Amino acid sequence: MLDDEDSPIHPLFAGAPSTTEFKKLRKRIVRETREAIEKYGMIERGQRWLVCLSGGKDSYTLLAILHELQWRGLLPVELLACNLDQGQPGFPATVLPEFLEKMGVPHRIEYQDTYSIVMDKVPQGRTYCALCSRLRRGNLYRIAREEGCSAVVLGHHRDDILETFFMNLFHGSRLATMPPKLLNEEGDLFVYRPLAFVSEADCEKFARAMDYPIIPCDLCGSQDGLQRQQVKMMLDGWEKNAPGRRNKMFKALMNARPSHLCDPSIFDFAGLERRAEGEADFNENVPDLRERD
Repeated sequence: MLDDEDSPIHPLFAGAPSTTEFKKLRKRIVRETREAIEKYGMIERGQRWLVCLSGGKDSYTLLAILHELQWRGLLPVELLACNLDQGQPGFPATVLPEFLEKMGVPHRIEYQDTYSIVMDKVPQGRTYCALCSRLRRGNLYRIAREEGCSAVVLGHHRDDILETFFMNLFHGSRLATMPPKLLNEEGDLFVYRPLAFVSEADCEKFARAMDYPIIPCDLCGSQDGLQRQQVKMMLDGWEKNAPGRRNKMFKALMNARPSHLCDPSIFDFAGLERRAEGEADFNENVPDLRERD
């Protein structure tokens, strides 16, 4: 990678703070994003990615960091930014097109009034997120196919992944979350989350420091008592009492041990056999934890 002092910058970084703190923040986000891309095998050289831009802090961070990696020759793919205008009343429809034009970022703005569908189909008092997300994802898949993209790229970060894990744990009775790399049901598109190792706090600091024109989500953000908000508050409390707890929990998602869970579909408990008396241990240097666990 070129030295920051000598290399040009992408327009998305024009006006970036020159403070040491911001440089460290940017480098950390770049490093963590690059690590996720490499660890989960996201790069297919010469392919085209549909980078989904909502106008929130996370998607702005995603857009900027991917363009920096591409700018420096570390991401050999074509990037197409895409915003899906879902027809929410009061949505500032000109903000993103003007921003992307100014930054020289190739983009597509798509208008689909999914807002009316959500408001019509979801009973009063119920949350909009599930249906809104399904409609948005379906449109993004369609756009990706129309644009010849191999992947839909989303701005979900480490904290989103953790929150989804606990949502599934508490309300879905399953151990699952949003993976950094996913193949869609049709099998023709990947879904990537390159910010999987990046904290929400870092996304917020980065977008605020860059003074990007943030657009809040007034649809779901206007609803009180969302289960995800409750999970976020719980994780915030844990992090406050034990700094670093979020990172440890996320690392646990990368260190699953099927033999120490309870799902017979992913581990053959019925097929376990005792060693014959006098048979040598499979590895004398590794303690046998089976009885203790």
